Amino acid sequence: MTAPVTRRPTFRRTALASAAAAALVAGGAVGAGFVAPSTPALAQALPKTPIAAPEHPPGSFADVVDKVKPGVVSVKVKLDDSADAEDEGFGGGNDRQLQNVPPQLREFFKRFGQNGPGGEGGMPQKREQRGAVGSGFIISADGYVVTNNHVVDHSKTVQVTLDDGRTLDAKVIGKDSKTDIALLKIKDEGSYPYVQFGKGAPRVGDWVVAIGNPFGLGGTVTAGIVSARGRDIGAGPYDDFLQIDAPINKGNSGGPTFNVNGEVVGVNTAIASPSGGSVGLAFAIPSETVQAVVEQLRTDGKVARGYLGVQVQPVTKDIADGLGLDKAKGALVDHAENGTPAAKAGLKSGDVIESVNGNSVNDARDLSRRIAGLKPGSKVEVAYMRGGKSDTATIILGALPSEGKVASNGNFDSSSSEGGQPRLGLSLAPASSVGLAEEGVAVMDVDPDGPAAAKGIERGDVILDVAGAAVSKPSDVAERIRSAEGNGRKAVLMRVKSAKGVTRFVAVSLAKNAG
Repeated sequence: MTAPVTRRPTFRRTALASAAAAALVAGGAVGAGFVAPSTPALAQALPKTPIAAPEHPPGSFADVVDKVKPGVVSVKVKLDDSADAEDEGFGGGNDRQLQNVPPQLREFFKRFGQNGPGGEGGMPQKREQRGAVGSGFIISADGYVVTNNHVVDHSKTVQVTLDDGRTLDAKVIGKDSKTDIALLKIKDEGSYPYVQFGKGAPRVGDWVVAIGNPFGLGGTVTAGIVSARGRDIGAGPYDDFLQIDAPINKGNSGGPTFNVNGEVVGVNTAIASPSGGSVGLAFAIPSETVQAVVEQLRTDGKVARGYLGVQVQPVTKDIADGLGLDKAKGALVDHAENGTPAAKAGLKSGDVIESVNGNSVNDARDLSRRIAGLKPGSKVEVAYMRGGKSDTATIILGALPSEGKVASNGNFDSSSSEGGQPRLGLSLAPASSVGLAEEGVAVMDVDPDGPAAAKGIERGDVILDVAGAAVSKPSDVAERIRSAEGNGRKAVLMRVKSAKGVTRFVAVSLAKNAG
């Protein structure tokens, strides 16, 4: 897998989870040229003076850049043999911008020979030298470095180049694919210049500066503003990106986004671009997420996440009306897995989880992020609505099971098991239980890096049969997959009905996991 500037986000999950994708924009001011209506009462209600203008944007970012640039590094990686040609992106460039693009767009690039991001003809290419270039930043005097997971994934060796020109060997301390964060450590002992994380979240409209290694040039500075917060772009189960308009290019992945005080407020990780360049939308992982992940990677080398053990879905307006709720807000419990912390605490199908530890839950994905942000063993107070009455439950969180055991929103692989069994990258639920259809198994979520996503299976699809047999629950899917694998099949044929009512057959690879 390459170390591109970006993981190309797919927006189909955003469209399906429309409740989490609303944006509200307001603006305007009463100025000197405003002519009030003739109604006296309304005229008297208007401000007597124009709204005060805010401070002017900084005339220069030079002081900020001079302060923080020594703490920003270029990351160079040699990849091992497990990263195949398609992992390296379209055109063999250092990017993953088409990695999660819907199959129909992939087919477009292949069929019409368009230049995909970073490549000729949009086709995967082998490279003689298997390597990649990204960015990172030093967070401690003893040489810990933060970058993206996709920059160093499948790395054989890693080097960092400092602002003073020195190139030093580094080792990977830990990686987290779900948030796309990795922690490195410079091997040479010494005292290194480092930067600090911001103490608060930036506001929409705040100025930001991005510094990184675009196109391998190193030390490039761009500036813009925070365009939006809380973006879910379908890149991972815990998406909560900052959207920024500072230009981001190939090689910026893993680089820092600074506020005007020189504090890190985000880590650049993805762009949505028609050209693969800076013309598009740029996304950064918020610093609060990065700090929580880095702390666990530094101490444990991995990230352990809390686990409730529920299948959940967003509360739509229709569902809210049906349940007698005032607002379409919260996470509706489809099912509490037997023996899990949620089931032991008494949560069951039909409950609407409204808050965790007093913090309001907006939707199903928000619940997943909140629970995943807590460590196993944490005690949480969960407020929920059942039958029109409010109640609370005190729950001791478990540890998020390894992929292959979980079937809840944001956790994949309910259709497989461990021990080298096939992994589709799907979160499933009976279609009848979630109101999608009377028969079949509903796709609740899709791992963008899984084999099912590569075949175009999307959230909201309904699997009608697998290997010629009808299915009605996730265990049916798992059983048919195991049977097909036991019979030596390299792929399993599934009949899938899309959210638009189109039925098609999809053949999904049964390549085994490493274990």
